[in-house]
Amino acid sequence: MSVRVHLLRPPDAPHLAYLRDQLRPDVQVTVDDLPPDGSDYDILVGGRPARQQIEASPSLRALIIPFAGLPPETRALMLQFPGVSVHNLHHNAVATAEMAVALMLAAAKALVPNDQALRRHDWRPRYRSNEGMLLTRKTALILGYGAVGGRVAKLCRGLGMYILATRRSVVKSSNGVIHPAGALPELLPRADVLIITLPLTEETRGLLGKQELALLPPSAILVNVGRAPVVDEIALYTALRDGGLRAAALDVWYAYPEDVPSRSDTPPSSFPFEDLDNVVMSPHRAGAGGSDKIERRRMTALAALLNAAASGDPLPNQVDVRAGY
Repeated sequence: MSVRVHLLRPPDAPHLAYLRDQLRPDVQVTVDDLPPDGSDYDILVGGRPARQQIEASPSLRALIIPFAGLPPETRALMLQFPGVSVHNLHHNAVATAEMAVALMLAAAKALVPNDQALRRHDWRPRYRSNEGMLLTRKTALILGYGAVGGRVAKLCRGLGMYILATRRSVVKSSNGVIHPAGALPELLPRADVLIITLPLTEETRGLLGKQELALLPPSAILVNVGRAPVVDEIALYTALRDGGLRAAALDVWYAYPEDVPSRSDTPPSSFPFEDLDNVVMSPHRAGAGGSDKIERRRMTALAALLNAAASGDPLPNQVDVRAGY
């Protein structure tokens, strides 16, 4: 069946050409930030479409967000169009999972302060008995067992770690590994490493506050590659400063640059995480969004969804717009 697709904010010419090469002949692609009046397309590809872009085509049946997650403004808009399904791409799941494990290892082995000390010719960290955590036989609790969380679990198992996880829906074959979100108070005390891969929704905002962080062992490490506000900002900073947590490794933050000039001087938080030696800081690079290889993976994933539509198959990765993910 023929499928008409319109791309908002199209990729650069080489990646657009690559996308077209991956598509079935019956997938027709048009490209324009502002679709003309009288447009008629079945699928719209864009992360933050305007109302007029949704309304421009009477045949629209699906919106594909070309990344993981559901922006709040897109959720608010699409709640008004229940007949249009919304789908994500998970092309960066591998890169994000690898970064999560890299951050975990950096925090567990105190790599950043050790690196900084040796740059000053200071060898004293070598002779401290508590400089690193052995991860083998430790328990990783993964919040959000989806495309990223599942890959994180595989990598952690490769390190000899035990896995616990939470997700919105729990299948019977989880063998006691995957639990509903409501089990969090019972799971947190068992975690040596807490890895957050959750999206930000009304239910996940502030999910981990002072009370929840206090349930973690003081020797625990927190890793966040999901969204920063899932963890209360002041509670996290205080726990790290006062010994409530061993360490944290953070790729997501509470403040971001508002424009290009501010990229060189924007604090990521209103609290000085940068002053804490037990924090590994990363500028939201887990998905490696600027990488040419990641962009090619995005086009491959997009082509798979569009080809599925042309085959008459259900589009995968559907988002629950009401739930927000």
